[in-house]
Amino acid sequence: MRRILIVGAGQSGLQLALTLRAHDYDVTLMSAKTPDEIRGGWVTSTQCMFADSLSIERKHGLNLWDDVAPAAGGQGVSMPGPDGERALNWLGKWEAGPAQSIDQRVKMSTWLELLEDRGGNVIIHGVTTADLNSLARMYDLVIVAAGKGELVQLFDRDPSRSPFSKPQRALSVSYVHGTESRPETPGAVDVWVNLVPGIGEHISIPGYTLSGPCQILYVSGIPGGPLDVFSDRPAADEQFRRHLELFKQYLPWEYERYRNAEITDSKGVLTGGYAPVVRHPVGELPSGGLVLGMADVVVANDPVSGQGANNAAKCAESYLASILEHGDKPFDREWMQTTFDTYWEYAQHVTRLTNTMLVPPPEHIQKILGVAQTNQKVANRFANGFNNPPDMADWFFEPDKAEAYLTSVA
Repeated sequence: MRRILIVGAGQSGLQLALTLRAHDYDVTLMSAKTPDEIRGGWVTSTQCMFADSLSIERKHGLNLWDDVAPAAGGQGVSMPGPDGERALNWLGKWEAGPAQSIDQRVKMSTWLELLEDRGGNVIIHGVTTADLNSLARMYDLVIVAAGKGELVQLFDRDPSRSPFSKPQRALSVSYVHGTESRPETPGAVDVWVNLVPGIGEHISIPGYTLSGPCQILYVSGIPGGPLDVFSDRPAADEQFRRHLELFKQYLPWEYERYRNAEITDSKGVLTGGYAPVVRHPVGELPSGGLVLGMADVVVANDPVSGQGANNAAKCAESYLASILEHGDKPFDREWMQTTFDTYWEYAQHVTRLTNTMLVPPPEHIQKILGVAQTNQKVANRFANGFNNPPDMADWFFEPDKAEAYLTSVA
């Protein structure tokens, strides 16, 4: 039986560990925290997962919250005009099925316990390069799935695929209860993207947290701008108060929805920011041993496109297929590079979509967003592009392709 070590207990590491166990691999997973410590910790992301990613979880029997989590049916877009009213306000429907967001404190703690129940070896220990150097020789394959910390330094930045060298957004997140429905879609459960040109974005995401259904309030501000006011990492109530003040000024329709809401818990907030980066997938230990990076370790996108957890799920599924197909052959450098290249065939489109959203929209994208106001086909295709980013390459990124598509659906 082949022995595989996975470092990191997030979406990608745990999903890969659980699916490898289903194929009787000897899997050891190292987590820096126990399940109870994860449940009692801070929120870590917004983790909105779209239909294709959720279908992977359902395929492997990992969909444990379908009966309690809100199912978001579409993705709306709003943008304020010069007079403060909405210049854009439309909703695209997700044709492949609804999205879902499960607080990773809930999901990862449960999956970690499930891995033990299914015969996986779980070791609670923070891992350094020195630790990995001595551990690696005990396994046929070592995979690093911890996107933060010392181990990331094993993987060199790929400058040809990493156009940004510093964070493009200052991020802040609040989990809240008591948000009101949108007047235009009463009772509906949708993700909504608010674009504030030259300032940043707010994305509203229905989610499920430790205390049940909630709304996840995500704000991304251009560094140094009006939405970049959380670097002091305020307490949860103060952070939400600042969010409300910003909404009152820049997104008054969102302020009306959130003004009577309350923070879900004292650790239901998150702040930060990081430079989007693509790294080379093979890391070399001081001993000469090789390790394979996955998900955020090797392809870390800004959260503005909501792709983090989806990328992780797709990467874990892609790596699973590569491992199963490889059989008993050695996991050498060539196999590691090929395994990443197979995943990159998908991930390159995610990176392009995300990086496109981080810069001022060119004229043809402005036109797409405007046409979507009155053309449901365009609105739906834009929304579905977040579930299936490769489709964007056929019509969204290049002016001539965009014009041809818009003409075809006019």
